[in-house]
Amino acid sequence: MGMSVTISAATADDAERILKLQYLCYQGEAELYGDYSIEPLTQSLDDLRAELSEGCVLVARLGEEVVGSVRGVVDDKGTAAIAKLIVHPRMQRHGLGGRLLAAIEERLSGERAAKRYRLFTGHRSEGNLRLYRRYGYAQVGTEEVNRRLSLVTLEKDATATAYAASA
Repeated sequence: MGMSVTISAATADDAERILKLQYLCYQGEAELYGDYSIEPLTQSLDDLRAELSEGCVLVARLGEEVVGSVRGVVDDKGTAAIAKLIVHPRMQRHGLGGRLLAAIEERLSGERAAKRYRLFTGHRSEGNLRLYRRYGYAQVGTEEVNRRLSLVTLEKDATATAYAASA
């Protein structure tokens, strides 16, 4: 291919591309849980634009194409909520999700003084759970949303050593 993937801050011009990628990426989650009304599939472009202006949103680009994204915000207690880590299906299983996770952690701790990171995923989302555990996250709770879905909450201290890409 000859191009490498770069990670940078998202701009307002990226909103539609992020939303389209999000819709593509969350189809598998919706199928896994039998629920196509999950928030990532119903989020409006205006809501995404608001997230772009209020939080930290990163994109991964292959040339001009947005092939990944992740979002985060830090509350007044220093807890960074990381959300909507997405990677285009054809780019998955090549380390891009981990690169995005490490990049958002670095940005949130460096620019927004995050003391800990928190994220969640569905209990059946084994690939997500493996990724998060590999990067040092530990399960701190589970909340039943409905009979098909429980959300697993994971956290890690911002001073924890990031996963080494060579490991």
